[in-house]
Amino acid sequence: MKECSSSLLLPKALGLDGETLAAFYQPIIAMDTRRIMGYEVLGRAVKGDSVRSLGPFFCNEEIAEEDHIVVDRLLREQAFSKLSLLEAPPMLFINLKPSWIYRYEENGELYTLSLLDKYGIDPRRIVIEITEESFHGSMERLRSVVDLYRARGCLIAIDDVGSGFSSTDRIAHIQPNLLKIDIHMIKKSATHDGYFGVLRSFSDLAEQIGASLLVEGVETREDLARSIQAGARYVQGFMFARAEPEFRDPACFSAVIEAELEQHLVHYLGSERYWQRQSEQLAQQLVELVKEAEYPREKDIWIEELLPNLYDYCIRVYLCNEDGIQLSANYGRDADQLWQREDQYRGANWSWRPYFVPNLVQLNENRRAIVSRAYTDLDSHAWIRTVSVLIAPGLILFMDLKDSEGGSQRL
Repeated sequence: MKECSSSLLLPKALGLDGETLAAFYQPIIAMDTRRIMGYEVLGRAVKGDSVRSLGPFFCNEEIAEEDHIVVDRLLREQAFSKLSLLEAPPMLFINLKPSWIYRYEENGELYTLSLLDKYGIDPRRIVIEITEESFHGSMERLRSVVDLYRARGCLIAIDDVGSGFSSTDRIAHIQPNLLKIDIHMIKKSATHDGYFGVLRSFSDLAEQIGASLLVEGVETREDLARSIQAGARYVQGFMFARAEPEFRDPACFSAVIEAELEQHLVHYLGSERYWQRQSEQLAQQLVELVKEAEYPREKDIWIEELLPNLYDYCIRVYLCNEDGIQLSANYGRDADQLWQREDQYRGANWSWRPYFVPNLVQLNENRRAIVSRAYTDLDSHAWIRTVSVLIAPGLILFMDLKDSEGGSQRL
């Protein structure tokens, strides 16, 4: 790799001892193609077989920002020079702190954009990754600079989603193409409902704004499995490779990804088919009970006659009309598994719930039952699924069922 002629101007804070600065590359793998789609560019100091990360240098707030930028630009140019030599180049993820973007615009042109012109690189191969930091500058100014990258064709990513700088209002403001989530949130979501709820919200957010999720820090097969469950389109981490000086064969991790995707599909399909069968059996049972009871009758009486016939894992039952108005009381099990009647919910309007109208459209004589995905119950905090059953024209029975696998197949 061509050495930078400005090496004598490197900051003393780097503490180089006969070392050479070099751009290293950590692969990022796509779920859809099962191939390496790009690399994150990371700085290393190299001497023989010894390699050390420049992370501590870039994270040291006592070092002048100008020194950080000098080193970063040297590494960035190395990476762009390397990319320009390839006929089918991968994507490069370039880390930029918001304060760098905000403060360093030279003569109306950003340094990274000038490198695109210098090396003839397709801007669509570059991802500007805005890293997390405490940024107190103008968000409007930041957005205007981000738009300069976007206008040239670069993609925009936000790093460390869920912490500090990367709050949801700023995500909405910047409108990135990728949301990058650290594996620690994925790991915590396995056992902590709060983290799981936040993770699901980012998965939904990405879908709503047209972004893709990238999970970094994947180290084990379990990490990879949970990343797939979370809806990650891209993954990176030590499970695949550390940052290296050369690019790899794009298909080198295909077998690993293929196997995990297949296992995920088998498990997920099995779980969803099980719950669909359960909902259909419930629907058939309820339709028969409606016929036997010569429905319609007084709503609460009918439900009370129904309760002894329900599965043990059914924890709540209530009846609504097609307008979303609850016609009956709630019937829920207490700690002793005894049914308790809650009259205060009668007359409640549930049409505002996101699932209500889609379910109403789908329910008909040929499809009498729909089952939800697993979620946490507001009252019991247990993992449940809601089955919606069309028991008669315009009348829908809602049943909340415990999902013992909610923790392992939440997403």
